[in-house]
Amino acid sequence: MHQHHKDNKSEACLQSIAAIRDTLYVLSGKWKLPIIVALSNGPQRFKDLQRSLEDITPKILSKELKELELNEFVTRTVYATSPVTVEYALTRYSSSLDNIIEELREWGLQHRKRMMNSSRKSKKKELEQV
Repeated sequence: MHQHHKDNKSEACLQSIAAIRDTLYVLSGKWKLPIIVALSNGPQRFKDLQRSLEDITPKILSKELKELELNEFVTRTVYATSPVTVEYALTRYSSSLDNIIEELREWGLQHRKRMMNSSRKSKKKELEQV
């Protein structure tokens, strides 16, 4: 009986690990979530998106946008203007990431604050030891 319970627990753990790995695979890299956040204010052209993300190269932005498009988070619309205009926008499905993004933002703010306090404390200790 006890062994059966343990098997269920380890199976649930394995499923959790698999689900987390899938999520990280889809959202991997340092750019995918920031791109989604940048597009949350509405559709943007490639250059505007690159400008709002600051230090991303065109090659990386293009690759990340293609992957986000494949995973149905972003749409790419080409307008027959002269020159051609390409616009990127979030899909409805991308809103399934809203809670994750908000939690990551909150955690990031708390972590930064903790690290800044921690580095202040260690600097204070260093000064006290002199």
